[in-house]
Amino acid sequence: MTLIEKLNNEDRFAQSIGVRLTDIREGYARAELTVEERHLNGAGVCQGGALFTLADLAFAAVANARGLITLGISNTITFVRSAQLGDRLTAECTEAADHQRLPYCDIRITNQDGAVIACMTGLAYRLNKEFGFDRLM
Repeated sequence: MTLIEKLNNEDRFAQSIGVRLTDIREGYARAELTVEERHLNGAGVCQGGALFTLADLAFAAVANARGLITLGISNTITFVRSAQLGDRLTAECTEAADHQRLPYCDIRITNQDGAVIACMTGLAYRLNKEFGFDRLM
């Protein structure tokens, strides 16, 4: 099984809201989500938790790409603008520091027009336990 298959199939929460990984390379991952009615909050815009989950799945892909189970321990997200019904969102994660135990990543969410929706940073902790996949994609 590839890492992209593993995360797309086994991250049941991300799967349940329609978040999908579309690309994983060493130090980079991309996840996508189309904003549907079910993602809207009381103000009629995309709920922040959906945006966080989108960014978090891309972060998980980069952090775990080295083959060891790596779990997020600190994330900071800044919502720059609202995502609207029908927006096609993309989260791109890049590894800023590949520390042996504490990898650090930057994640940017944009819409179909390239407008920045949110920015997130992620710090993870790498366990000494294999994650169990054959290749990235």
